[in-house]
Amino acid sequence: MHALYSLWATFIGLYIANCIAERLTASGEEYEKNKIMKPDFLEMVPWYSGTSVDLYKTVFNIVVSVNFFLGRFDMRVLQAAAMNRVGGRVPKNRRKGQDDDGDFLYELHGEKKELWFDFMADTGDGGNSTYTVARLLAQPRIELGKHTLNRGELLLIGGDIAYPNPSQYTYESRLFRPFEYALQSRSCAGQGSCAEQARMAVDKPKAPPEVSDPSKQGRKRSKKHPPKQVKPYEGPRCFLIPGNHDWFDGLHNFMGHICHRSWLGGWFMPQRKSYFALKLPKGWWLFGLDLALHGDIDVYQFQFFSKLARKRVGERDSVIVMTHQPDWLLDWYEDGDQHNYKHNISDLICNILKRKCRLRIAGDIHHYMRHERVNSGGGSDELIYPQHLLVNGCGGAFLHPTHVFRNFSKSHGVSYECKQAYPTFEKSRKLAWRNISHFRKQNWQFDFIGGILYFILVFSMFPRCELGTVWSAFMYMVHHSYVSLGGSVLFLMASIAFTPSKRSWTTRIVIGFCHFSAHLVVDLILLWLFELGVETFVQIGLLESSEYHSLYRSLESMLIQTASNGNRTSLEQWTFGLYPACIKYVMTAFDVPEVPEDWQLDPQWKQESEELRQRREFGEQEYPEELSYRREFPSKWRAAASYQDPLDTVRIIDHFVIRQQNIRPNS
Repeated sequence: MHALYSLWATFIGLYIANCIAERLTASGEEYEKNKIMKPDFLEMVPWYSGTSVDLYKTVFNIVVSVNFFLGRFDMRVLQAAAMNRVGGRVPKNRRKGQDDDGDFLYELHGEKKELWFDFMADTGDGGNSTYTVARLLAQPRIELGKHTLNRGELLLIGGDIAYPNPSQYTYESRLFRPFEYALQSRSCAGQGSCAEQARMAVDKPKAPPEVSDPSKQGRKRSKKHPPKQVKPYEGPRCFLIPGNHDWFDGLHNFMGHICHRSWLGGWFMPQRKSYFALKLPKGWWLFGLDLALHGDIDVYQFQFFSKLARKRVGERDSVIVMTHQPDWLLDWYEDGDQHNYKHNISDLICNILKRKCRLRIAGDIHHYMRHERVNSGGGSDELIYPQHLLVNGCGGAFLHPTHVFRNFSKSHGVSYECKQAYPTFEKSRKLAWRNISHFRKQNWQFDFIGGILYFILVFSMFPRCELGTVWSAFMYMVHHSYVSLGGSVLFLMASIAFTPSKRSWTTRIVIGFCHFSAHLVVDLILLWLFELGVETFVQIGLLESSEYHSLYRSLESMLIQTASNGNRTSLEQWTFGLYPACIKYVMTAFDVPEVPEDWQLDPQWKQESEELRQRREFGEQEYPEELSYRREFPSKWRAAASYQDPLDTVRIIDHFVIRQQNIRPNS
C-alpha cells in the first residue's frame, strides 16, 4: 500500500508541476487562444436548486408584474398609442384615410413564389441545447433521405427567449450568444467587431441599410452621385413574440433587445413591436399575437388584427395564428373546462377569421405535438376552429412529458386527434419513471432545501427520548412544540395558496390540506425513525460506550467484504466484455435524447473563413465583408463527438400538408 501511495503521489506531483511549467512558459497570446477554443455557454437553469438568486428574483418579478404593473402600465397599450401618435401629432408621412400599420404589418415575402420558414420556441435555457437547435437552423440545407430541408428565409420564435427572468445578461448569454455562434452577423463575419450587433436601432428599416433599403431606392441622385447599385437583401429574417418569462419585467428588455436591435446572429430583425402580421406567398398570412401574462390579447391588438382580417385577408386566404401558450392544451389540462376560453382570442378566431384560420402554432410546453381536426361529416362547427393545432417548444429548454395530454380530444366544441408527438406517449412515460432517481441526482439542492423545511417543522421536538406512534408525535407537537406548530400552520397556508386558483375555495382547501398532511406524515415518520435509530445504537453500545470511529469501522468492514467479491475490471475480463456491452444495449430502450456538451472548432468553418479572408485581401469579393448566410459552413462549433453532432442525428418526425380552400387540389 505504501508503494502504491508513493507512486500515486509522485504522479500527481509531476502532473501539477507540468501544468505550472506549461502555464509559465506559454505566451499570453497562446494562453488566450487555448482559452477561447471552446464556446462560452452557460449551464441550464437550475429550476429546483432553491439556491439561485435569479429564481428568487423571478418570483419577485412575477408578484410585482402581475399585481401592480400589468393592467396599469401595459406595454401593448403604449405601443398602440405610439402607432397613432408620434409626440402627440399625426405622422407627416401618413396620408389622409390611410391606416398606419407600418410598425405591425410586413409584406416582405408576399410576392414570392414559395417560402421556407422555421418555427421554434422556448430558447431560454441557452447553452448547449439552444446552440444545437440554432446550428441546424443555420445550415443552408439539410439532406434527409428523399427530403431536402432548406434554411428558412424566415425564422419565427414563439417566446420565452431567456430564463429565468429577462435581463441584459440573460438575453446576451442565453439568446444572442448561441445564435451568433451558429450564424454570425455581418459585422462579425469580416474583420470588424461585433459592436454593430449590439447597437440600438431607433427607426429600424425592413432590410439592412448597408445592403439594401427599399424606402430609399426610388430617390433620384445627381449626375455626380449616381444611385449605388446594391442587391436586394436575400438573407434570413427573424420575428419573435414574447412569452410569459419575457413579460416579468414589463417587457422592458424585450423591447430593448428585440424591437430596438437589428440582428440576432445572422438573422436580421426588422420587427418594431411585440406583435405583428406577416403577408406570406400564395394568400397565406401569419398573425403573431402577444398574450402578456393574462394569456389573452388586449383590445387594441384585437382591433388591429380584426381590421386587417376584414380589409386585407381575402376570402380564400389562409391564416396561421402564432401564440406563446397553447391554450387548447393548457385549458384542458388545468381544469378540463372546454367552455372557459380566452375571450379575445376565441372571438378573433371563431368570429372574425372563421374558416380562414387553418393552423395554430405555439410553444411554452417543451415538446412537439400536433392534433388534427376530426371531420364529423360536415357542419358549421368544423369551420370555426383550425384544422391543425401544433406545439413546438423544442427550442433548447428542458423536456416536458407528452403522455399527460394523451386524452385531449376536443377544443371549442371541435374534435381533434393526435397525429404526432415527440417524444411518443410510451417514451414519455418511461422517461417520467426515470425522474424517481434522476431528479434527485440532478437537483440535489432541492433535497437540501426540503430537508431544512422538514427540520423546521420538527426541530422543537428534539429530543423526545421515548418511542411512540406517529399520532403521539403529532399530538406532542400540538400540545408542546409551538414553534413546530407555527411552522406547520404556515406550511398549510402555503399549500392552499399554491393550489390552482381556478378551482373553488373548497377544492383548494381540500387539496392543500392533503398535500400538507402527506408532507407532515413523512416528516413525523422520519423523526420517529431517527429516534428509533438513536435508541438502537444506544442499546447495542455504539453510542456513549464505544470508542471514536466505531461506526466508520463497521462501514469499512462492510465495504471490504463487498470488494472481495470482485471488481468491474475482473468482471469485464471474465465475461469477455459482454457485461458492459449488454448493459449498454439494454439501456438504449431508455435513452434520453442527448445534447452535445463538448464542442470543438469546426475545421470546415475555419478553412472557409481563411479562404474568405484571402479573397478579401486580394479584392476578389464584391463586398468587403462576406454575409454569413451565403457561407456553406456558417456555424463555428461542431460537437467533439461526431455521433452527437446535430447534423448527424437530426431526423424528420412529422410531415403534413394543408391545402388552400376552394381551389383545385393540384394547384
